[in-house]
Amino acid sequence: MKKKSVKIYLTISLGIIFVISFWGIKLFRSDYFTNDYYRSNEQVVGIFNRRNLSDTLPAKPIICYTAVFKNTAIRSSRGNVETALANNDVLITVETWLKGVNYQNNVLTEVLNGGFDKQIHELAVLAAKSHHQVFIRWNPDMEVPASVFPWQYKSPKDYITSFNYFSKQIKLIAPKAQIIWGPSGYPGDTEYWPGNKTVDYVSITLGSKSEDSTNFYPKDSTVSDMLKHKLHRLRFIDKPVLIIDNKTGKTPFKYSWLNEQKDYYIKYRNTVYSADNYADSAAKKPVRTSLKIGVFDPNKKLLNQPRISVEHLFTDWGEVERGDFEKKFSEVISRHHDVIVTMEPWRDTSGIPDTAVTESILNGRYNKQIKKLFNIISATQDIVYLRWMHEMEIPIHRYKWQSQDPVNYINAFRYFMQFDGGPGKNVRKVWGPAGDRGSADFWPGSDVVDYISIAIYGLPDKNITDQDKQEAFSTIFNRKYFRMRFLDKPLFITEFGVKGSESFQDKWLADAAKTINANPHIFGVCYFNLYDNPKAWGDIKAPNWSITPQSMLKFCSLLKQ
Repeated sequence: MKKKSVKIYLTISLGIIFVISFWGIKLFRSDYFTNDYYRSNEQVVGIFNRRNLSDTLPAKPIICYTAVFKNTAIRSSRGNVETALANNDVLITVETWLKGVNYQNNVLTEVLNGGFDKQIHELAVLAAKSHHQVFIRWNPDMEVPASVFPWQYKSPKDYITSFNYFSKQIKLIAPKAQIIWGPSGYPGDTEYWPGNKTVDYVSITLGSKSEDSTNFYPKDSTVSDMLKHKLHRLRFIDKPVLIIDNKTGKTPFKYSWLNEQKDYYIKYRNTVYSADNYADSAAKKPVRTSLKIGVFDPNKKLLNQPRISVEHLFTDWGEVERGDFEKKFSEVISRHHDVIVTMEPWRDTSGIPDTAVTESILNGRYNKQIKKLFNIISATQDIVYLRWMHEMEIPIHRYKWQSQDPVNYINAFRYFMQFDGGPGKNVRKVWGPAGDRGSADFWPGSDVVDYISIAIYGLPDKNITDQDKQEAFSTIFNRKYFRMRFLDKPLFITEFGVKGSESFQDKWLADAAKTINANPHIFGVCYFNLYDNPKAWGDIKAPNWSITPQSMLKFCSLLKQ
């Protein structure tokens, strides 16, 4: 009986050992514990180099590999990447992934904490051994609002810090390796620019899987248009651009498309693509000596407060033609206030919106109206802040100049501000994006801009009814202001507002005052004291941003002179 028990025990024990061994080996050999290097389907099909437009392809063909790193890995499956490195120029795209209990953590933080140091060191050693050119691209498509990769939907500052950490680690061991910053080329990509010191090349991707999974922005109908827009978004970056094709379709990449973009660049190299736009990480901005405080206040509830020195007027071609604008403008001047004039060039006396507004402007259709507007606003000694075709970058159709090609917008902006020598010396030219993703794509140039304007409203989504779910002024400002880091002009917040109870508005405005006081590049702020346009909100009640005179007084008292 005892022998039988021992035999059964041994059999069970051996079975358990076998199962544990089997699954242990399987688990050890799984992707949970293994870094994987494999040949990718991507191809480097061209190069765009503003410094040398004769470049069409890299000097030698480049073989593309992907290296998938896991924080749990204890071994690497290198495939034939070492053979490729010994015989070819190679581009290795690095992906960092979290496994196990850490999978919900920020993978970029894990990189900074040294969670991938072993893998980075291994890659650097491989690159250093190669006698051919090695390009290393780290965590691409970072700017696309998708969930394809774990480093997407992360803050630009986190990405930048982690990228620079990775780049420096590689360069310590493999100084000849070429580090690639690899956005897809999606709107907002330059928010993630790490700076010249840690980047050798930039890449864009045609046929990005990340972009295919999103619908935030209209998709380009042709590969040629896709290439045009992606290269345009990189105009602030003075690095050669590798063009990577990720199976854009059955049609192979055509070099005529690249030549078209070179011709396009040459056509606008002194304006849209001027070298004056190049920046490293942040442009130097002027510092204020005093702060302007203004209101958009059609019901005249706040105009007589002592700190108010600016009034905001919205107008269009029809008002200029009929004389309505001149009447409103004269009333403001009679109160000895400066004026913000937001010109919305979308309808004249016919009342029919112009659906091709940028083309109409460039064709001279509105020359008479522009001349009349300039005559009105230039016939005073008071300062006029002329804001033109605002919030152009938002991918909607509230205004007819939204969702347009950036270059067409830029040309129309420049035409207007330079028409017939431009407005008088008392007029300050204001470029007014909302401050949303892709704002810088529409930057018209320092020579036609005196101030940058953004809009800050507490309501992040029109479906939110709970006042406490509104974003803080500081949160919105920091996000939007960072998008202006390449641009060298002072800031005027020409629209801001918050809805809710008076106590909530006071709290929100106190945070606004603290933020404004702390940023010396803000030269002016203007509260929007009215409800928004109901037509823009459909079946949902338009938010009312109005505040009481007492709230405005409290806010002004918190602002430093």
